[in-house]
Amino acid sequence: MVRYSVINNKNPREIILLKGTGCFWKKCIFCDYYLDSDKDIDKNFEFNNKIIQQVTGIYNKLEVINSGSFLELDKKTLGQLLKTCQEKNINILHLESHWFYRDKLNSWKEIFKKIGTDLKIKIGVETFDYDFRENFLKKGIQEKSPKKISEKFDECCLLFGLPGQTKKSMIDDINLGLKYFERVCINIFVENKTKIKPDKSVVLDFINNIMPIYINNNRIDILLNNTDFGVGAK
Repeated sequence: MVRYSVINNKNPREIILLKGTGCFWKKCIFCDYYLDSDKDIDKNFEFNNKIIQQVTGIYNKLEVINSGSFLELDKKTLGQLLKTCQEKNINILHLESHWFYRDKLNSWKEIFKKIGTDLKIKIGVETFDYDFRENFLKKGIQEKSPKKISEKFDECCLLFGLPGQTKKSMIDDINLGLKYFERVCINIFVENKTKIKPDKSVVLDFINNIMPIYINNNRIDILLNNTDFGVGAK
């Protein structure tokens, strides 16, 4: 599995895939990413530190993902990230978090702000359709208002290619994401070990009728495959 890569096009940055103790939620019906985890925090730090050492600071921006929330990384790993951001002059650090940790995010922003690093925290909202998100996808985000979600998070991830989605619903999600968040990352659902399967007609509708509209928008990343950032299982 590739754990380090460099994104050279939109929002150029380095990206690393670390290993945490595993997503606490584990209820999203479409997700099996939490399998990339280990309960042994000492082992995780040793593993993660080797990946963090690859960061060069080439673009002064770094994105960290870990198949869960960044607060599920061990303390030593978080400390090493802080040290690396300072040593490599990382001005912007992109992290991911579940809604559950929303009230702990500002304190972490303050910690990194002291070394001159601006935290941009992303939430995997998947869709702003509350009923679809909570009753079908089981995301665990107890907030209906996109605006209120954006008060806690800077960026959002959307997930397309699911049964029941339409061209209108996808465009509505994108426009809400652009209205309330700094950046939007669109992920196309790919088959994994969960029971839910991608709807090929929805995927084709996105590729043919929606992607051409937004492909050149510098605030939007589009991942047709979950390895398009260069990290993950190949």
